Amino acid sequence: MKAILVRSFGGPDVLVSETVADPRPRAGEVVVRIHAAGVNPVETYIRSGQYAAKPNLPYTPGTDGAGIVEAVGEGVSRVRVGDRVYTTGSTSGTYAELAACAQEQVWPLPGGIGFSQGAALSVPYSTAYKALYIRGQARAGQTVLVHGATGGVGLAAVQFASASGLRVFGTGGSEEGREIVRREGAEMVFDHRTPGYADEIMAATGGRGVELIVEMLANVNLDRDLGLLAKFGRIVVVGSRGRIEIDPRGLMRSEGQILAVLSSTPEERAEAQAAVAAGLRAKTLRPIISRELPLAEAAAAHREVMSAKAPGKIVLIP
Repeated sequence: MKAILVRSFGGPDVLVSETVADPRPRAGEVVVRIHAAGVNPVETYIRSGQYAAKPNLPYTPGTDGAGIVEAVGEGVSRVRVGDRVYTTGSTSGTYAELAACAQEQVWPLPGGIGFSQGAALSVPYSTAYKALYIRGQARAGQTVLVHGATGGVGLAAVQFASASGLRVFGTGGSEEGREIVRREGAEMVFDHRTPGYADEIMAATGGRGVELIVEMLANVNLDRDLGLLAKFGRIVVVGSRGRIEIDPRGLMRSEGQILAVLSSTPEERAEAQAAVAAGLRAKTLRPIISRELPLAEAAAAHREVMSAKAPGKIVLIP
């Protein structure tokens, strides 16, 4: 089969398409024929060697994918050969034509949801759910600001929040992206490239501030976020690309909290996927695909996912 291999940590060009042996399922595993593989920013950090947990080289990237179960190992009872599934992890990597997964890492893909959309369900929606409800403790009636709402996690957060009774604000850097954020349920959307946009957000709350901020780029926005918090508000950091200096007095003023999301326990993943399944049935969750690229163009996908050029999710098609 064809798969992307990383033989040394580095820039996007270390992602190389090679022919490798097909994976075979061990006990408790399934093999999925991948029809689409999701591309996430975290995979660029791992590839570069800058992530805290580094895989052994060589490795195939990817945890998110969707396709058809091709084979099952001994003891597998959750799925059968021929089932449509999406993945929330992989023991062999999803940037490939075939991926081995533990049976706990595959979930039914409902009819009417395409494979590309299925490949956008795991990391973005699990991360958004944990940021909003597990770490952020969001409650109906509160105001949430999704700071950087046009990416995969941001749009997932907007959809989750708007369906659960929160007042949703979002920010985006392009008019196209902001329009999609509005369409997906945000009450108000702000241009975070415009000076003074934070004043507009505060004015929209009547000067009270927001109870929860889901922050996608903390190294740029965190200090400004502190001034936007309502009393006892929370900031949940989902993404950061460097260091930032903050004034702690901003946090003292609100008596707020700075929290973070990095990984999830099996129990948290199961809770998030139950919420995803309910949202898909209710049609309140709608994965948005910005671009589909051939598997061999994984390097281009890694460059694009970090450029924030288009709203939504980038997927690779084997």
